[in-house]
Order: sequence, then structure tokens, then C-alpha cells
Amino acid sequence: MNAVPLLVINEPAPAASLLDPTRLRILQALHQPDSAAGLARRLGVPRQKLNYHLRLLEDDGLVELVEERRKRNCTERIMRAVARSYLINPATLGALAADPERVEDRTSSAYLVATAARAITEVSAARDGADRSGKKLPTLTLEADVRFATPADQHAFAEELTRALAALVTRYHDDAAPRGRSFRVVAGSWPAPPASRA
Repeated sequence: MNAVPLLVINEPAPAASLLDPTRLRILQALHQPDSAAGLARRLGVPRQKLNYHLRLLEDDGLVELVEERRKRNCTERIMRAVARSYLINPATLGALAADPERVEDRTSSAYLVATAARAITEVSAARDGADRSGKKLPTLTLEADVRFATPADQHAFAEELTRALAALVTRYHDDAAPRGRSFRVVAGSWPAPPASRA
């Protein structure tokens, strides 16, 4: 069984485990299976301390046993990270989680971040539900980088995108559809980091 591409952490205890600096290093090192002895050598951490952290990571479902090997008079446990990437669901913060409804300025970066947090929470819950029922979650992701020559071009693009989205929603939205299913569509933009600028 291969590691999953992404594990969303929905509970505070695994989130705390993930944020512990030593456990974070162990998870990063366990992209390839290894034993406590092997990890201790690679990370320069005493084996007893490493075993303690490995047990906590296993209890929190962040690492798993791959195999057990007999070595002299002991059994060596080979562990690996259960996922290639991890993401802490903002909902783990409970009432403190980001909520776009509590941000007044809809053009602010705070609103964009809160909307992204809501997307993580909602998609994560829907994905878990789809997994439990053995179904595929219907999603759509569109992503593009655009380089504007002027601020006026950026403004014109935003207005045109807003009109295009409004026209599509007007065309396809049907409140009366008896078997209809609502989807949330989000469009946002922000300055790309320097490494991804063309």
C-alpha cells in the first residue's frame, strides 16, 4: 500500500504531533521506510527519544508499520509516513477558525484567506464522505498565472472575470431542480511568488 498523496488532519492531537519540530523531521525523513535505528543515525537523535516520537506519530495515524524484521534477539519495526503531504484543516481551531462571514471587506486578503480556509474545511469533509461511501468527489480546479502589463489591465481582467462568472451562474443555476446539487465556485487572485513569475 502506497502513501496517500495528501492527508488532511482534522483533529487537534495529530495536528499538535505534526507541528512538533522533532516529529516533523521524522515525518520528512520517513518518505522512505526506515527503522528507529536507521532514523536515529540519519537524524542524530537518540534512539530512545526517537522511539517515543515514533510511537506518538503512530498513535496519531501519521506513520504506519510497513514490516517487522528479526534482527538478532529483537524485532526491528520498519515505519513510513502515511502520506506524501499533510495539511491541517483550519476547522481544528474550532470557533477560532477563519470564517469569511466574519470579514467585512470582501476585497481584502483576509477575506481571500478565510475563503480558502473554508474551502479546505468543506472539501475535506466532502472528500471524507465520498471515501466512506466509495464514491468519487466531483471537483474542478482551474489555475492560471497571468502577467498584467498595467494596473488598469488587472482591473479590467477582474471586471471581465466577474461578468463571465455571473453570466455562467445565471445560465446554469436552477433553484427548482429536484435532483440538483449545489456547488461552491470560488475565484481569487494574488501576486504570484517571485519563483513562479514568468
